[in-house]
Amino acid sequence: MSVPVSVESSPEQPQRRRGLQTLRTQAAAVPRAWLPGAVGYACLLIGLVDIASAVFPKLRHTKVHTFAGQLPGGTTTLAAAGTLMIGLLLVLLAHALRRRKRRAWRVVCVLLPVGAALHLLRWHQLGPAVISLVLFAVMLVHRREFYAKADPRTRWRAVVNLVVMGTVSVLIGLLIVSTRTKYELGHPGLYQRLEHVLYGLFGFEGSVHYNSDRMEDLVGYLLGAMGLITALTTTYLALRPEKPKPELTAEDEVKVRALLERHGERDSLGYFALRRDKSVLFSPTGKAAISYRVVSGVMLASGDPVGDVEAWPGAIKVFMAEAREHAWVPAVMGCSEVGGEVWTREAGLDALELGDEAIVDTASFSLSGRAMRNVRQMVKRIERNGYSCQVRRVAELSLEEKQRIADAAARWRGTDTERGFSMALGRFGDPGDDDCVVVTAHKAPEEGETGDDLKAVLHFVPWGEDGISLELMRRDRAADPGLNELLIVAALQAVPAMGVRRVSLNFAMFRSALARGERIGAGPVLRAWRGLLVFLSRWFQIESLYKFNAKFQPEWEPRFLVFPNTRDLPRIGFAAMQAEAFITLGMPRFGRRPQRQGTLAGGARPEVTEAA
Repeated sequence: MSVPVSVESSPEQPQRRRGLQTLRTQAAAVPRAWLPGAVGYACLLIGLVDIASAVFPKLRHTKVHTFAGQLPGGTTTLAAAGTLMIGLLLVLLAHALRRRKRRAWRVVCVLLPVGAALHLLRWHQLGPAVISLVLFAVMLVHRREFYAKADPRTRWRAVVNLVVMGTVSVLIGLLIVSTRTKYELGHPGLYQRLEHVLYGLFGFEGSVHYNSDRMEDLVGYLLGAMGLITALTTTYLALRPEKPKPELTAEDEVKVRALLERHGERDSLGYFALRRDKSVLFSPTGKAAISYRVVSGVMLASGDPVGDVEAWPGAIKVFMAEAREHAWVPAVMGCSEVGGEVWTREAGLDALELGDEAIVDTASFSLSGRAMRNVRQMVKRIERNGYSCQVRRVAELSLEEKQRIADAAARWRGTDTERGFSMALGRFGDPGDDDCVVVTAHKAPEEGETGDDLKAVLHFVPWGEDGISLELMRRDRAADPGLNELLIVAALQAVPAMGVRRVSLNFAMFRSALARGERIGAGPVLRAWRGLLVFLSRWFQIESLYKFNAKFQPEWEPRFLVFPNTRDLPRIGFAAMQAEAFITLGMPRFGRRPQRQGTLAGGARPEVTEAA
């Protein structure tokens, strides 16, 4: 399937276009894409050599002692501590250099010549000094390779730095104390050495003593240097000002809604661009937009670009320029086949099929026939148990009903963390979402019982003028099995009267592998892959979602992951799991503020517990 491409012009945003054009020209003019990686690894190697030379005294050359002995003891001791500090900082900054970070380049350009001078001052080591100066010269000559801005900041990095650097400092400290064997009184045990290291990191004298004041001072300075580096880096990360969190501004939301009104029927995930914890970039003409969030250095978009398909290339170019400017890894979750084709062609990315989206045509849906026998029986049974459903637009709900549904859905969530990014709206009952469809299941309390009659809820967002897309599925865990089937059947039977002919249900990961792997004649590789997916389904709803969706005889539309290189897949996968809140690395929150009335932070699409 081919997609037309048009070249956009924007007289309204000349400055923005010039800036993006500069970035594209700059990136295109760089012939050495490998250089930042090579510089980063060289920086890492030099840092490790600096640390080793400070930790292990036997690395010194015998001829060096003649030169070093002519210097005051305090000078060489301070030089050794300085070398260790510089080595630790170079190791910390090596990854940022590989990602072309400008701030890391500036710091390393200061550290390298200072480290070379300390090598010459301590032991007259020409080799490490020359290598440091050569790398320094290379970085100056190719300074334009390091243009990336800093990532969004988070206080969590300070905690991670404290734990990691503290652990590394203790381990290196044990090596320092253990390799200096000229103790004053016997050989201290592990507990004594560990105690001495912990005291030394905080600048205090420990219980281990050496028969040389110079050696004792050297060990004390080295331990103090590591403690100081840990404290300074943690303090810097904790006190530096945070960048604003991703946010869909009111102005951007108005523009995105206008695009959805004209082109919303193209993608069932288009409405999720209105999540307010995403940022948005527009094409130069404003006819297309891409919403995204940056997670762990990955610039993560979801679904297809919103807007005119002919303007997609312009939006993609803006997106890729923003990713290059910050050295983020660009990735797209859940785009359609057309979207994947445009992304791969315009951005030079690769695509991998993730799974399939289940879409039901309401005009042809029926409970009759052998294929629907199980669903039909389950629906009749749950209705006999006293359950009934209501299907309404959100605009028809009162404020009290909205709050009641929001509170119930939050109560049924089952986890403290809200999940969702690519297929969740993140709210319920907002005035701007009046066209959403809500399906509620009710069961009147039996005689003598008290409690709410609300037992389950489905929430659908608009998909153009004649479609809806499932956003939320929650139910009371104590309700009867089969309630989810009743909700979906009620929705499919009622929404045609609202003018809806397409209903997007759940997304089934790796559906084609599961379907082909269970067929007669499937090969050993496919069967093994299916077996792994079934095994993983014990923790993730992979097979259960596929089987649940298949009950309603949907059409399957493939969805793709778009990514730059295969080596980036683990990092993208980790970022995607963070975005969907399957992995949470946030700081613990105390005194959580209550949610606003009539709103609900939405979760991932379904919670299917009786799907199998």
